[in-house]
Amino acid sequence: MNANTPIAPHLTVFLRDYLPSQREMSVQTSDTYSYAFQLLVCFAAKRLKTTPSALVIEQLDAAVVLAFLEHLEEERGNCARTRNSRLAAIKTFFRFLEYRLPSCLEQARRIRAIPVKKTDEKIVGYLNREEIQALLDAPDPSSQGGLRDRAMLHLAYAGGLRVSELVGLSLGNLLLHPEATIHVMGKGRRERVLPLWKETAAALRAWLKVRGEPKSTALFLNARGDAMTRSGFEYIVEKHVQTASAKQPSLDKKRVSPHSMRHSCAMHVLHATGDVRKVALWLGHASLQSTEVYLRADPTEKLEAMSSLCSPALSRGRFRPPDKLLAMLRTNK
Repeated sequence: MNANTPIAPHLTVFLRDYLPSQREMSVQTSDTYSYAFQLLVCFAAKRLKTTPSALVIEQLDAAVVLAFLEHLEEERGNCARTRNSRLAAIKTFFRFLEYRLPSCLEQARRIRAIPVKKTDEKIVGYLNREEIQALLDAPDPSSQGGLRDRAMLHLAYAGGLRVSELVGLSLGNLLLHPEATIHVMGKGRRERVLPLWKETAAALRAWLKVRGEPKSTALFLNARGDAMTRSGFEYIVEKHVQTASAKQPSLDKKRVSPHSMRHSCAMHVLHATGDVRKVALWLGHASLQSTEVYLRADPTEKLEAMSSLCSPALSRGRFRPPDKLLAMLRTNK
């Protein structure tokens, strides 16, 4: 194996050609992978006392990758889900290297053998209808920024959009006549067309009247006239949650993020239709397995299950002491 194989040229081809052209991955996925390697090369350079541009592929062995993953959790405070996301980016890169650099096959095999961590399947958090309404009403409709924020919040909730889907919309994705619809390019390049509620369409029309004609074709713009970013929308949500909490104090007790709008939409569609398949269709899920989290979060589903069951009759029995070996194994900690 060549002991001096610079990583920079291969990483450049991987991010700028392989992901967008050969794999046809979205811009958001490419950006996520790019940030993962930004963290990795900075960590490796500091650990190996060199500069990121001077790193060679052979230095990024399994030991360094494992140390990087521990660094993410222990020093950066990332959760297991984020750790797994960074590991997935690294594995994809070394899979890419296997046919470009056959000499690194063994190194790639060891890295790809690093297991992912199990993650907790937490109950999704969502806002009730009163909290959602308070949030939608929070932006000031008398200002241009308020009209934009109101339109973004309405569309994020009504469409159950991911942040990447929302900020990636262009003017061409919106159709207001004859029926108001939005064309969304979702995760995994799955497209869907969603009808818009009258309130959402009205909020979008009000925004388009004051949007102007900047060079950017993005539907939503920031103060500089460029396309709205993920962090920009996160700031918008955080700002208006503070305003809405004066009307709905329960918001202070909840951790509200842009993704909360998507969860809230899913739960309200489930309550209205009682059909998890319609929720999956609306959100653009590839399978019903992704949508089952909303069934676990919906207490009405459990109540229906309880009402359909009767308490089992208890029968008298004799106590039998457990086997000594099993007793030891059950109490061993």
